[in-house]
Amino acid sequence: MEVEKFLFNRREAALSLGISVRSIDYFIGARKLETRRIGAKVLIPRESLRLFARANHTEAISSTPDFTAA
Repeated sequence: MEVEKFLFNRREAALSLGISVRSIDYFIGARKLETRRIGAKVLIPRESLRLFARANHTEAISSTPDFTAA
């Protein structure tokens, strides 16, 4: 019996979306991806990945996220 996964680490999230871990870090920093913390682990909920994948993302990824934009 296979257990359904609800939380993904950054690497797994990047693989599932077809983007780099660095891009995942950018989207987490820009608050485009919701996260959960368990100890030192940063985990991304399945639903957050699903919503992110369904949205249009036309902005360019910069090396520094703009935290002033809400």
